[in-house]
Amino acid sequence: MVPHKRKMVVVGGAIAAALTLAGCAPAGGADYGNAAEPAADTVVGTAGPSATSDPVAAADPDATAPPGSDDAAALPADKTTDKLTGTSVKKMGQVIENEDGYVLYRFDADKNKPAKSTCVDDCAKVWPPALTNDGKPTLKGVDPKLVGTVARADGTKQLTVNNWPVYTYIGDKKPGDWKGQNVGGKWFVIKPDGAKNLTCLPAISKPVAPPKDDSADAGTDYSY
Repeated sequence: MVPHKRKMVVVGGAIAAALTLAGCAPAGGADYGNAAEPAADTVVGTAGPSATSDPVAAADPDATAPPGSDDAAALPADKTTDKLTGTSVKKMGQVIENEDGYVLYRFDADKNKPAKSTCVDDCAKVWPPALTNDGKPTLKGVDPKLVGTVARADGTKQLTVNNWPVYTYIGDKKPGDWKGQNVGGKWFVIKPDGAKNLTCLPAISKPVAPPKDDSADAGTDYSY
């Protein structure tokens, strides 16, 4: 009788897990969770000088203008990410949000040793990089020691968390959405410590197409 009971417990656990995963991303993607809750352990500050230094900038062979050069003009405020908040959202758990409440992601095709962003052109239109002028966003719930920058090919600076470049997703229509989770099997919500958040893992899906005004071939290349 003991083995039988143990089997029932295992089966019951599997069913519960399946139900939990199913409830994680309802059909149609109508509810990806948007109820933000403060993170339990909050760290307030700004990224320190050592974190925002950019040793990759001069070495990046794809860079057309190193950060700080005359060709890398300061970006307007609406193009930069000036705040990172470690928080928690419904069904997903720990995330990082920008100043507008949009969830940030990391990309498996990028590198973190050293940091390097590979999302350019149409990819960057679908996954806008979190850009910065000074590499010193206001931080809450994110360790300043983990926040840095990396030089992009166009000479702009992108924020990193634990050396992973971070992005938003144009498929997220409102603050707290995380519809970019597991897109292409390469994009994942990033946690305040820089790790992937795999709490909820919907089936692999294609990214939305780039804005039509920006690309004549929008939607034909889903390599990103």
